Amino acid sequence: MLIQRPFWKKLIESAWSDKNIVWLMGLRRVGKTSLCHSLEDIVYFDCERPRVRQVIEDDPEAFLESQKGKRIALDEIHRLENPSEVLKLAADHYNIKIIATGSSTLGASSKFKDTLTGRKREVWLTPMLLDEMDYFGNTDIRHRFLYGGFPSFFEKKHLPEVDLREWIDAYWAKDIQELFSVSKRYSFQKFAELLLINSGGLFEATRFTAPCEVSRQTLVNYLHVLEETFVVHIVRPFSSHKATEIVMAPKVYGFDTGFVCYAKGRSELRAEDMGFMWEHCVLNELHGRLQTRSINYWRDKSNHEIDFVIYNRIGNTLTAIECKFMSSPDDLVSAGVGKNFEAFRKHYPEGDNFVVSYNVDVPYKKRHKELTISFVHPDHLIALL
Repeated sequence: MLIQRPFWKKLIESAWSDKNIVWLMGLRRVGKTSLCHSLEDIVYFDCERPRVRQVIEDDPEAFLESQKGKRIALDEIHRLENPSEVLKLAADHYNIKIIATGSSTLGASSKFKDTLTGRKREVWLTPMLLDEMDYFGNTDIRHRFLYGGFPSFFEKKHLPEVDLREWIDAYWAKDIQELFSVSKRYSFQKFAELLLINSGGLFEATRFTAPCEVSRQTLVNYLHVLEETFVVHIVRPFSSHKATEIVMAPKVYGFDTGFVCYAKGRSELRAEDMGFMWEHCVLNELHGRLQTRSINYWRDKSNHEIDFVIYNRIGNTLTAIECKFMSSPDDLVSAGVGKNFEAFRKHYPEGDNFVVSYNVDVPYKKRHKELTISFVHPDHLIALL
């Protein structure tokens, strides 16, 4: 039975109202195919099937002519010899609503000779959002942390370690080998594994050169590939180049809590893991709900830190977000959290301050000196952004 996912369906319908071509991007097995099948009045084509590829590639215009006036899904379209040509023809000459899927952005590989600028809308399907857990029959946040946000893994009754390993092998074989010129499998996979183990930490390429047995520049190239294919998220520091701020070192987050736990060798969660996992889920909510990678962090040289910073062009303000798994209205603002906001607002006084917690059903506010800090659930945060 197909699970209905109203947020994503609404996002796709909104994209279709603007452009006839929707590029549905996201990781392998994150749920793109099921989402396509769940769309109303959709005609589905699996481009991994040789016969489907032959029909499209032999005469793209005849194929598109036969689909006039329809809504069609071209799944795994990067398997076509010239996928961008088909989409460009459709956008320019045919009245067809197309949703095309792939594991990365259109510009991630030389196989896409045209990125269709101005002809398409992009929708980024992230791992499962927190309010979707109920759709998949489990509202246990610890289960979401440990099993991750891939629907097929989340629904398992036992840890899907074999599936996780197979996914990593398929990622190398299908996403990397087919789309990119990466030759050293051991080095690339070792680097990806180490990034998952160190997820959420500051990135410095020279730390990884020896264990991965490649140069710093090669690792920088690997990092670009991993970011383009959504396996890592690079959160860069926000600064106005003040002498007291961290201005260069990015933080690198793994794409999914389940894979981070797998890389770390976790078969069960410890109490100290909860805040770390929650931070990853909050980042996933920001990515999915806001459909943007334009998220930063802030840190000064006295080790004050804000987990996530979002720049608001309208009003020229900065939203500061701290992640705390559990909060209570009876608690005072912890000294560390309050001091972090205080240090940040000395440099950037304009904007809202949020502590995002799992257990906040009704938003509330606390004062720290001259600052107002709002305690919210991620749903409330998104509504306010």
